Amino acid sequence: MNKTICFFLNQEKIEIDLNEGSGLRPDTTLLNWLRERRKLTGTKEGCAEGDCGACSVVIGRLTSDNTPSWQAVNACILFLPMLHGSVVTTVEGVANADGELHPVQQAMIAHHGAQCGFCTPGFIMSLYAGWCAAIDFSNTAEIETLLSGNLCRCTGYGPIVKAGEALARWARPQWATDRLLGDISALAQMAGDTRKGLELEYKGQRYSAPATLDKLQTLYAENPSAQILSGATDIGLWVTKQHRQLPHLIHIGNIAELEAIKKTDGHITIGAGVTHQQAMDALAQDYPALQEIWSRFGSAQVRASARVCGNIANASPIGDLSPCFLALDSQIVLNKAGRRRQIKLDSFFIDYGKQNREAGEFVEAIILPRLQAGQQLLAYKLSKRFDQDISAVLMAGYLDIQADKITDIKIGFGGMAAIPKRALRLEAYLKGQNVPVIGEDEGAREAKFATDIAACLAEEFDPIDDMRASRSYRLLAAAQLVQKMFIEYRAGYTRLSTPQHFRSPEDFTPTIQA
Repeated sequence: MNKTICFFLNQEKIEIDLNEGSGLRPDTTLLNWLRERRKLTGTKEGCAEGDCGACSVVIGRLTSDNTPSWQAVNACILFLPMLHGSVVTTVEGVANADGELHPVQQAMIAHHGAQCGFCTPGFIMSLYAGWCAAIDFSNTAEIETLLSGNLCRCTGYGPIVKAGEALARWARPQWATDRLLGDISALAQMAGDTRKGLELEYKGQRYSAPATLDKLQTLYAENPSAQILSGATDIGLWVTKQHRQLPHLIHIGNIAELEAIKKTDGHITIGAGVTHQQAMDALAQDYPALQEIWSRFGSAQVRASARVCGNIANASPIGDLSPCFLALDSQIVLNKAGRRRQIKLDSFFIDYGKQNREAGEFVEAIILPRLQAGQQLLAYKLSKRFDQDISAVLMAGYLDIQADKITDIKIGFGGMAAIPKRALRLEAYLKGQNVPVIGEDEGAREAKFATDIAACLAEEFDPIDDMRASRSYRLLAAAQLVQKMFIEYRAGYTRLSTPQHFRSPEDFTPTIQA
């Protein structure tokens, strides 16, 4: 087990021993370390919660199949030990060593992509991540997806997008390709140490990063009060905003067994180490309706760090994936010292802040059923802002329609109760009926249908008034979303927004042999 953090920063090997002389706690953020210890002040703090992107840096890692990948992440909520075994590039490391600017920087200058300049380093790093990952810069939608986690306070998005589009015509300088090859070599060099895991302790705070599932099972069973850490997109805010002291963190981000997405004819299993971006890409064909939900609730930076199972495990009543997975009647796999318990997701959520999880038991995977003929999943999110905003109401509906009859239906809601919750009363009312015709002047029948939906929801849900929506709005919106689902089903409309697909160029991203 390693006791020293090792990673590469702008092509320089960094080794950090958290001893008494280091003055570094394991929950030190990458942003604070860069600015205060390394004096790399190009990386900015705008929000300290992963929303604005001013702190973006690019992280290179090896995936579970030893393929290198580069993605922008938020340095403000990423803990320093989480970098173990990775390569990090900040805005100071984008240009060549002799001062020649990188094509990303040249494009930003040529198209006047900087205004006040505070957010500019973050935009450059997001574009640089896309350049490293060889996204299609001729596709404006991919550029906008790439930049969705970067806020420009001067509203200069137009020139920045044009700079991104220009990269489709920009030649790749050999020195920039050589640098990526150097990063790949560095990742291969560290791969052996990364597989050994990490164990750190400083001033009463312990940080553990087991490298295998067996070690995680044992460690968490022996330390049930420890905090499981996956992407830190929630826990990072506990430190930066709430100033909480977390005595023991167990990071699961380097366990290969948990990074798999397994598909059979009937099910898809998502391991606890799978990021939202990985799942978004892998599940696009099976659940097209989830693509817009995924693209809206988290930026590219958040999707690169946050884990799908973490989003479910925190059991937030306004978590966006939980209602979708409830509608699919998904199952959750819980692990305690190697003993697995598989339960339906709707029995995992008990009450606000309370889940059906024993001490020392962690979420190992989520199991989703694959849709068959006649089955469809539709999902809708209402929020004040389209991108990266917390839902006022989120509804997902699973429909099994045979010969125009609803043979099965499951509806999940977020924002309507203290937990993500299914609309069981409404499901019972709709099951067995013919698919309702809405919006075609059905008169009394349509009016009764709308009234019955609203009545079922009012009997089952008692949402709160808060800054996002009032109780009456939530009930009204929920009822109308159900009607919208049937209108879209009748119209044969498939809700699909194109996800961002990273394509690795064959000339500089070969698979590394273990």
